[in-house]
Amino acid sequence: MAGNRTFTMIKPDAVASGHIGAILAQINEAGFRIVAMKLTKLSQEKAGEFYAVHKERPFYGELVDFMSSGVIVAAILEKENAVADFRTLIGATDPSKAEPGTIRARFAKSIGENAVHGSDSDENAAIEGAFHFAGTEQF
Repeated sequence: MAGNRTFTMIKPDAVASGHIGAILAQINEAGFRIVAMKLTKLSQEKAGEFYAVHKERPFYGELVDFMSSGVIVAAILEKENAVADFRTLIGATDPSKAEPGTIRARFAKSIGENAVHGSDSDENAAIEGAFHFAGTEQF
């Protein structure tokens, strides 16, 4: 299903602010089908593994701390052209630069607390989805 699936996480800031339902509604309204979803909490170790690609970047430690600071919602979404369409739906990483109506424009607090993660490629979507979900957990 390459090209038809992407991975997302509703981040701790958006979960703590009570935005799970509104974000999921916006995802559904945009035509995505949820094929796997769970409420979970990443340990420091698991957050570090997930974001290992950023290990040499100055924000890595802060990112790992933030992503392990509270509950997240992990999900695999399905739709034609899923990665690109979802990146459009969530908006720019910096919510002040995100298009009005996008998830980050509506729910993000800052660049660091930007409400949601979205895979940046089909390859990463598959890797990230497999990190959180076994094949038997995807429908």
